[in-house]
Amino acid sequence: MGAASEQIRWLVADVTVTELGLGTYDVWHDRAVFHFLTTMEQRAAYVRNVARSVKPGGHVIVSTFGPDGPTKCSGLDVVRYEEESLHREFGVRFHLKGSSKELHQTPFGTTQQFLCCYCRIEEK
Repeated sequence: MGAASEQIRWLVADVTVTELGLGTYDVWHDRAVFHFLTTMEQRAAYVRNVARSVKPGGHVIVSTFGPDGPTKCSGLDVVRYEEESLHREFGVRFHLKGSSKELHQTPFGTTQQFLCCYCRIEEK
């Protein structure tokens, strides 16, 4: 990103604990975080944060390990998802618009299956 990265407000925090601003974001893009949340409490806290901080009508893109993805990553347990099981974690306020599976080539020469789901937040 070079100099353009200076225009970004970077936030480093635990997404299951931090308080994000109400209706602050137009887009939530998670590439490989959600599958590390292995307890129901962690996932519920994450979803509450997304639902609270993304504007009504906003976009939510979540990429996790698909059903044929690894069971561990970087030595940590993960949860793998099908489209329906991932969407069920988020609930009816999130309107599923599409999903896709892809194979990701790691720097270590392995292949990992990812599932990407795109939702819109219900407008009030």
